[in-house]
Amino acid sequence: MARFAGLLIAVLALWVAIAGPLLAQSNFSAGTTPEAATVVAPPDYDRWEKFASSADGLIADPGSSEIRLETLRSEIADWREKFLASQGTNSSRLATIRAQIEALGPMPAEGSKEPADIAARRADLTKQLAVLQAPSIAAVEAYSRADGLIREIDAVMRERQTDALLQLWPTPLNPATWPQAASAVMTSVKVLADELQENWSDTTKRGNLLDKLPPIIGLLLIAAFTILRGRALIEGVAVRLLERGRSNAREIWSFIASLGQIIIPTLGMLAFSTAIILSGMLGPLGKAIAEDLVAFGVIVFTARWIGTCSFPLATSALTHLPMGTAARARGRFLANALGVLLGVEVLRGALFPESELSEAAISVLSFPTLLLTGWLLFRLGKLLLHNTIGSSGEDASASFVKRLVSLVARATILVAVLGPLLAAVGYIRAGQGMVFPMVASLGLLGLLFTLQNLVGAIYSVIIRSDEQGRDALVPVLIGFVLSFASTPFFALIWGARTSSVMEVFTKLRDGFQIGQTRISPSDFILLAVVFGFWYLVTRLLQGALKTTILPKTNLDQGGQNAIVAGVGYIGIFLAGLIGITAAGIDLSSLAIVAGALSVGIGFGLQNIVSNFVSGIILLIERPISEGDWIEVNGVMGTVRSISVRSTRIQTFDRTDVIVPNSDFVSGMVTNWTRFNLSGRLIVKVGVAYGTDTRKVETILQEIAEAQPLAVLNPPPTVVLMNFGPDSLDFEIRVILRDVNFTVAVRSEINHEIARRFGEEGIEIPFGQRDIWLRNPEVLAKMVTAAAAPVRQPGEAVALREPVAATAKAKNPRKDG
Repeated sequence: MARFAGLLIAVLALWVAIAGPLLAQSNFSAGTTPEAATVVAPPDYDRWEKFASSADGLIADPGSSEIRLETLRSEIADWREKFLASQGTNSSRLATIRAQIEALGPMPAEGSKEPADIAARRADLTKQLAVLQAPSIAAVEAYSRADGLIREIDAVMRERQTDALLQLWPTPLNPATWPQAASAVMTSVKVLADELQENWSDTTKRGNLLDKLPPIIGLLLIAAFTILRGRALIEGVAVRLLERGRSNAREIWSFIASLGQIIIPTLGMLAFSTAIILSGMLGPLGKAIAEDLVAFGVIVFTARWIGTCSFPLATSALTHLPMGTAARARGRFLANALGVLLGVEVLRGALFPESELSEAAISVLSFPTLLLTGWLLFRLGKLLLHNTIGSSGEDASASFVKRLVSLVARATILVAVLGPLLAAVGYIRAGQGMVFPMVASLGLLGLLFTLQNLVGAIYSVIIRSDEQGRDALVPVLIGFVLSFASTPFFALIWGARTSSVMEVFTKLRDGFQIGQTRISPSDFILLAVVFGFWYLVTRLLQGALKTTILPKTNLDQGGQNAIVAGVGYIGIFLAGLIGITAAGIDLSSLAIVAGALSVGIGFGLQNIVSNFVSGIILLIERPISEGDWIEVNGVMGTVRSISVRSTRIQTFDRTDVIVPNSDFVSGMVTNWTRFNLSGRLIVKVGVAYGTDTRKVETILQEIAEAQPLAVLNPPPTVVLMNFGPDSLDFEIRVILRDVNFTVAVRSEINHEIARRFGEEGIEIPFGQRDIWLRNPEVLAKMVTAAAAPVRQPGEAVALREPVAATAKAKNPRKDG
């Protein structure tokens, strides 16, 4: 088919259209590109008006051919590019004059007059502004007309394409149409035979054949070896690389080697085609077929390669679907057969030119290939659908891939059934437009899966991790980009015109207009590059400050962290500002919209803004720093990090608590270690009544002063606090050099108290309670009543056991 034969040319044209805007910046936004940077010749508007008028007539003429309309569209697109470039004419001068007019102040109110010199200057500047705006206004108007003409052509082409798909031809199942197809076959065979006989009869051409026989034989030998043996040898090398041991490096080398399965035999087909053309024995029809042999080889060998990658021979090779050896073999066979049928369809177009055949002949000649392709597609869809049934314990990525393949398999089966049915009725174009694009789409999907595996293997080799590399974020993102980039190719496969796909990228390149500013994707790319560069510079500066400069100063760690964080915030703000300025994005026209949105956003984000401002205050005032022991809102722990919105505190049980920064500014915070590490420790202890209090005081004083972390100035103190209900209560009050060791010092003091009190015979009392019963005689009567006999139904007499006896029975260990 012509669409498949010219697919490569369409792809190259598409990517030229995509890459062109990136290689040559063509954004002429108002106030963004000075005339000194790019001199744009003004368009010839008179010639454009004549050309546009003739274009209107061609578009309205139903007899205009598709080739003429495509040519016309290309010419109009060139005019549109010129008009787009001219929209930035005099942009710098216009900006200067607008600034001058604004400097004169606002227009006077109605009924009032401004000074004559100012009024004259304003009128002169306004006149200059109108003159300078004229080229831009004309360019905008012409651009709109050109864009409208292109849309009209696209609409006409889409309507014709739809009519062609829905065209009803004679059914190929009607025997009355078969003689026309047989006649077309006999005619083509006769033309080929006549061309060969005529050229062979020519003694001059026969002599040229004999002269060129050595190179022809050499080319044929090369073709025979590369086609018959070269592909098999390359395939064997790729398989052996995988079977010798599974590793990502081997998979990469196997993929590189497998590309020879396309390159080597395609070169063989090229050599064969060159040899038979070089013989001089072919006529016009034979040459057309010989030239299409290369396209036939590319399609067949590419399909075989994709089938080998999707259903590999090596059992250790990774696949997206778990398949056995037999299922993989069937998949390779079906892929090869589908590639051959696609190639045959290309050769059929060369052998039987549709422009010379009747609709009945085309219908009959197209139907066998279409039917066989549908049958193979049906089998391939069933094979894929059968192998998508998996266990419930699979991970999310494998489950997603299986769902995707299952959906594709069902769509394949539907197309495989519906396409031949439509062709059997007579909708040959509709059937071809469904079946053959589905084959190409499956090939492209197989290629995407293969490239995804390759990206995972390459990334695993780079990070030297075979287990985590394939499931990392980077390969997944690259796979997403590949899938997104394949969208234009799917559109081309399913019948989209190259110009239509290029128009989408043209619109993306030209961007959209907001006020006086035109914003295009190239602006965002430039913004991202500039912002990324200055963001990297900011991070490098932060690293230098943190590791090289600030450690040599007298600032504490908290002050150093505050400076590093402040430099980061300022650097990010400046990076964004420089990026916006470099991209030429004028935000003045968005000021009103931004002001209106800021009110609503302010109410919704007031807590976040409050925490952000509080974070800046914390960095400036530094009431807390990283490493401080603090207590806020009943949470006690160590400050681990202070971010722009919140502070992370690690409690002593090793849990992280995220506290909003506003709590530190508006609430009460206890910082135990902000300005120094010293702090007071109070240890309470009680002794029995009757103990010598002075002796206890002396012992406790000796214990406190013996602690290594105790500060001796002021010295530790021991005080008798009060007379408790069970003991005489003492307190040891000691200042520690490092309050972080409070728990350890408290434990050591308690151990010493227990040891010294034991040696001195000092008793540490514990709480006791004596219970007195006011009326024991009442309880005695209740126990006697409980032991009285009670008559039960079905029994003569039943005795109620005393409560004490019941308790004793339930606790037999007390009887001992």
